[in-house]
Amino acid sequence: IKVKTPDKSMDLMLNGWLLYQVIVCRLWARTAFYQSGGAYGFRDQLQDVMSICYIDPDITKKQIIYSSSRQFKEGDVQHWWHPVVESGIRTRFSDDLLWLPYVTIDYIKNTGDYSILEESSNYLEEPLLREGEDERYNVASVSSEKGTIYEHCIRAINRALKFGEHNIPLMGSGDWNDGMSTVGNQGRGESVWLGWFLYTILESFINICDYKKDTVNMKRYEEYLQFIKENIEENAWDGSWYRRAYFDDGTPLGSIENEECTIDSLSQSWSVLSGAGKESRVKEAMAAVERNLIKKDKGIIALLTPAFDKSTLQPGYIKGYLPGVRENGGQYTHAAIWVVLAFSKLKMEDKAWSL
Repeated sequence: IKVKTPDKSMDLMLNGWLLYQVIVCRLWARTAFYQSGGAYGFRDQLQDVMSICYIDPDITKKQIIYSSSRQFKEGDVQHWWHPVVESGIRTRFSDDLLWLPYVTIDYIKNTGDYSILEESSNYLEEPLLREGEDERYNVASVSSEKGTIYEHCIRAINRALKFGEHNIPLMGSGDWNDGMSTVGNQGRGESVWLGWFLYTILESFINICDYKKDTVNMKRYEEYLQFIKENIEENAWDGSWYRRAYFDDGTPLGSIENEECTIDSLSQSWSVLSGAGKESRVKEAMAAVERNLIKKDKGIIALLTPAFDKSTLQPGYIKGYLPGVRENGGQYTHAAIWVVLAFSKLKMEDKAWSL
């Protein structure tokens, strides 16, 4: 990859260094200063190989197939696992499983290689998580049942099509933000961000269903597209931005009603990236991001604000981080880049570049 931008330091990073880091740090070592366990993360390495697809799509393909082998027969997946001993953790995270179809879609768009849909792997099997059990760490059995990558993706999507009181996808024991571990772990909390993410996947996966001549799932997913879009607009707009989630008891999160986490960037950036948000609303939502989350004096794009600290809200272990650290109101760079991409998609290139 060769990139030339007005910023030489950016060129140095993009022209080799970042890809080297992805391969060596993220794929081979799977370690860093903060977390150094060496485990594979289901969503983590799938996200990583999206960048590698531009230089070596075979690495991406192999990771998709490998990750599919960490999916249970019921459609959910191991949040992370240790190779060799094959021990891993089964959770109620709502987004992990969806990165399999998301990255498969991206791989096909970049390569035109539909043959990956016919690759296959075995499922895992073990007893389901019990009521009140958010996670379990053990060695799961390899099932005799196999599925193609297409079938693995279908199981993941179908597993995620569960909705709460506001007809927004269920949060489970966390979504992209692992730290929001008790927003929906009782089975009723909902994630607005997950709704945008699921919409994005369904919109593209419909084309794959069409390629496979799977009219049943194609029509079903088309219906869910409209269902998700309508219900987020009806039930998640807070007046100037989109709410982040609903707790199990129905309390909104990422709302003007909240003393802490009044606004979260994810619901705003993905209202744009999904292409599902109303044009007038997404512009207002991103203006709210600029007003509340972009801290030019500190050089950061905060994930949320104000940080969790002393309010009665109990969103999960995110509250264990000091205010302004990591997910608790600091800059989480993955989410910050989504903000940049959202401004770019809105044709606000100068703002995107400045960020």
